Amino acid sequence: MTSAVGDNEVSSLELTDPALYINRELSWLEFNGRVLAEALDERTPLLERLKFLAIFSSNLDEFFMVRVSGLKQQVEVGVSQKTPDGLSPQSQLAAVSQRLRPLIEEQTRCLREQCLPKLAEEGIRICSYQDIESDPRQQERLHRYFEEQVFPVLTPLAVDPGHPFPYISNQSLSLAVLVRDPETHKELFARIKVPQVLPRLVPLDYPAHFIPLEDVIGAHLEQLFPGMEMVSYHPFRLTRDADIELAEEEAEDLLLTISASLRMRRLGDAVRLEVTPTMSPHIRQMLMEELELDVQDVYTVDGLLDLTCLWQLVSLNRPDLQVESFTGQTPAIFRQPKLDIFALIRKADLLVHHPYDSFSDTVERFIWAAAEDPDVLTIKQTLYRTSGDSPIVRALIRAAENGKQVAVLVELKARFDEENNINWARVLEQAGVHVVYGLVGLKTHTKTTLVVRREQSGIKRYVHIGTGNYNSKTAKLYTDLGLLSCNESLGADLTDLFNFLTGYSRQNHYRKLLVAPLHMRDQFLKLIEREIAKHSPAQPGRIIAKMNAITDPDIIYALYRASQAGVVIDLIVRGICCLRPGWPGVSENIHVVSVIGRFLEHSRVFYFGNGDEPEVYIGSADWMIRNLSRRVEAVVPVVQADLHSELTAFLDLMLRDNRQSWILQPNGSYRRRRPSAQRPEVSAQQTLMELARQGR
Repeated sequence: MTSAVGDNEVSSLELTDPALYINRELSWLEFNGRVLAEALDERTPLLERLKFLAIFSSNLDEFFMVRVSGLKQQVEVGVSQKTPDGLSPQSQLAAVSQRLRPLIEEQTRCLREQCLPKLAEEGIRICSYQDIESDPRQQERLHRYFEEQVFPVLTPLAVDPGHPFPYISNQSLSLAVLVRDPETHKELFARIKVPQVLPRLVPLDYPAHFIPLEDVIGAHLEQLFPGMEMVSYHPFRLTRDADIELAEEEAEDLLLTISASLRMRRLGDAVRLEVTPTMSPHIRQMLMEELELDVQDVYTVDGLLDLTCLWQLVSLNRPDLQVESFTGQTPAIFRQPKLDIFALIRKADLLVHHPYDSFSDTVERFIWAAAEDPDVLTIKQTLYRTSGDSPIVRALIRAAENGKQVAVLVELKARFDEENNINWARVLEQAGVHVVYGLVGLKTHTKTTLVVRREQSGIKRYVHIGTGNYNSKTAKLYTDLGLLSCNESLGADLTDLFNFLTGYSRQNHYRKLLVAPLHMRDQFLKLIEREIAKHSPAQPGRIIAKMNAITDPDIIYALYRASQAGVVIDLIVRGICCLRPGWPGVSENIHVVSVIGRFLEHSRVFYFGNGDEPEVYIGSADWMIRNLSRRVEAVVPVVQADLHSELTAFLDLMLRDNRQSWILQPNGSYRRRRPSAQRPEVSAQQTLMELARQGR
């Protein structure tokens, strides 16, 4: 089977060759390696380096709880199907283990050899118990702290014929303790859980001096095992499968089903054991056998386990060691006295860009205005993830109290936010909001709001369609875009979309929106094919796409065809990229960059040259199988000339970044981009912060 591309005949089989695809899991590890590189980079402020070390660890936790656990399940049930890159589940597990170990060693060295010495120079120390053995005052302080705060919450658990091996919960830090009975001289094993209800880094009397909680416990083991001789103790940490699998078609009540599944999450199979080098082979083997783990699942960490504890230091009041503070600015157009936001939107579409534009002064202001405006009849919104103290939720409750019809789809299946979303769903229901819990078999990931307002000219619909969640906290940390509009077609599209989400509908046509899983993949494929068809030497085809990840084989195949036709393609992909650029005869015209900075790049923007009539889209979807096939997503065209130009300039700025960008190589590795002697340093995020401060 062949497809005509220009004057060449290209084999379809060639474009599906495994050599042309990068493994998803290994690509993710490369992304986390780029996160780690920010900690290794001496240009990064010291406490910011600790932040990236902590993020690297929390990222790994989720990777094991979801991705590695999924691979292990496939191996257990005998799945042999290979991914597009040609790897079986077992091969992927082996490759993950091999690639990850040097990254963990690099993380540990970074903390031990670079960050801790520099912290000490600044008066910030993580001490060991040996460091304070010559200081009776500190020892007395820790002794009191142990007796008053720690000892009452500890539960030593013996392991012997009368005491079975204890259940060890997910992400728990423990001490494996060996004691000797002085009468029988027999060595006995016990496990102590390091309590998560106490600070992991215990403050000492000296300012900014800390000691790990496990060291404090280890120094007082005699009080937990009176009459026994202490032999040794060794910290270890366990990670379990925490992905929820739902038989949704059989669930009569999705809320109750997910609530029950959350209680089961802590009982998932063990997937990773982290240990220290001092742990004896005997104890390590015993833990592996009891937890049913293989050697491949054990990771030795020569230092602190679970570096998410470094968040305690990141928050220290040391602005000289942190990145410059930044607060999202109120765009000039929103600063009008007695602002009528609906009149503002009627004049022209508005584009907001967070965190550079204040989320509270734009999107939240829109929702609150709708909640308080007596002419607003209805508010409909999708909530995928929201903050703990959510102004958005409060506004929706206020709207219901004001007698408006409020309908909210709360996605209960948003991973690791299920419990939070269940709580919000119940609060909203109690306030009289119509709450829908999502669709069977699909996650509702779209970021959309519809406001229906009664005006002199009749009913008018206002919309917000964005790339990020309605979350005031992450809106300060993630980069996202949003469109505010009263375009009639968009209002009608969102009406149809919400009817699909809340009622019974087989809607198969939308006027402006690209909607997944209905037809978004097909629409994107058509846009790529159009670039191929319109490409010519006089008017070269052009595609620029910014997203979090690209894994969809159909999209990758189409991009390869476009590259072969001569279309120039720039992909700005923060995380996973399974496409292999720069492959002779296939992808020489494709370039992939990743930008890793103080803000998490989260916006999705898609640019298609379309001859001399370029089109730009923003929305919630990445080019991933899950987004295009198993989620409800919405992508919107941005047609207003000034906003179109703003997005085009933004993409150009991202491509010029030479401070925090990385270039994907054909072999799947990444090379940090650095400014040359002839070119100044360009940081896209820094530039956008400066423009926001200047009111532009």
